Amino acid sequence: MPAPVSTDWQTTQKQRTRTVEKNRVTLEKRGTFALVCVDNPPVNAISRDVRAGLITVLRQIAVDPDIAAIILYCAGRTFIAGADIAEFASMQPLAADIHELFDLIENCGRPVVAALHGTALGGGLELALVCNFRVALRSARIGLPEVRLGLLPGGGGTQRLPRLAGAKTALKIILTGVQVPADKALALGIIDEVVDGDLLEAAIAYTERVLSAGCTLRRASALSVNPDSVSADLFKQARQALAQRPNGNPAPARIITCVEAAVTQPFEQGMATEQRLFAECLRSPASAALRHRFFAEREVTKIPGLVVNLPLRSIQRVGVVGAGTMGGGIAMNFVNAGIPVVIVEASQAALDRGLSIVRKNYEATAAKGRITGEQIKQYMGRLSGSLDYADLADCDLVIEAVFEDMELKKRVCAQLSKICKPGAIIAS
Repeated sequence: MPAPVSTDWQTTQKQRTRTVEKNRVTLEKRGTFALVCVDNPPVNAISRDVRAGLITVLRQIAVDPDIAAIILYCAGRTFIAGADIAEFASMQPLAADIHELFDLIENCGRPVVAALHGTALGGGLELALVCNFRVALRSARIGLPEVRLGLLPGGGGTQRLPRLAGAKTALKIILTGVQVPADKALALGIIDEVVDGDLLEAAIAYTERVLSAGCTLRRASALSVNPDSVSADLFKQARQALAQRPNGNPAPARIITCVEAAVTQPFEQGMATEQRLFAECLRSPASAALRHRFFAEREVTKIPGLVVNLPLRSIQRVGVVGAGTMGGGIAMNFVNAGIPVVIVEASQAALDRGLSIVRKNYEATAAKGRITGEQIKQYMGRLSGSLDYADLADCDLVIEAVFEDMELKKRVCAQLSKICKPGAIIAS
């Protein structure tokens, strides 16, 4: 069996012996285990280089008779969080190497365990679904968010997920693109074990138990969809619901067809259906527009000339001018993040009314079971009111939220510039 590993997971990664340095993928032999690490920051996207690196490593493992099991994990803050969306710009169907990679994993003849942390999304989750077993940190989340780009999962997600979690659950996850917490994914049968602490050590221990117990190498592709998860009108209802809220997205209707294929067709035929419909989505103008928006939303966050590693300012206290709907909502955002807030108003009546609305908002949330009464006390304890601008003097950030009157806003900002401390951020 493999030698014990350090309980400091990050240190273990740095100290490992790297036998393969190609394409951001490394291989370490630990006893009879092959530890395969993807290190492609910032989110370990399963790019062309990553796929090539994994294929190279898996071919190397295939001819090594001493390797009894494979553990696939990622460096950094997350498991593989999706595909490299920029590759879709070529308008070509999913690259053939992704299927070659998945075939190598499924047919390697050894247990393959995926160790998940952060988020396993899109192609990352599809890769994990190909593995025989999945171990995840309790804080991990999984999902197939392709629908938000006008696409459907193109790496077998529409075929493997229903076979593991049932058709109804899979349909909901894929149609909504929602992220599922690890504990819930465990209950749904998507994840096999949830752990705390050192993920790699836990994955090694889990793999040792799998080998000791002589567990069958479960392949999702070889499973049948649980018939109890498929009501007689499941897909009819899904299509009817979709027809009631058309939005021009080409993916949802095709996702329903793909999940239906997982129920009614053998795996290979279902995969062919998925690939055909993925290509249709990819080439649609609507998907191209949604992908353009995805990149545009991220591009606007980049400020030309701003140093990448510029240190962040510490925001310990926030001031808000105006206790109306906007001011109260802004205050709640910071309070929810644990930052004390002082709201300044022009009259006691307006201040009392604004603070009362904030409290009622929290009480309404508590009535729905989303927060507790104790949390209401904590939140309101971080919020104070004042009629004096001088109480904003020690704030790191002050946001004006007065009426949409430019002259009034100018007067407020002029007053703030005299009161706020040097270095404070004044925002509107």
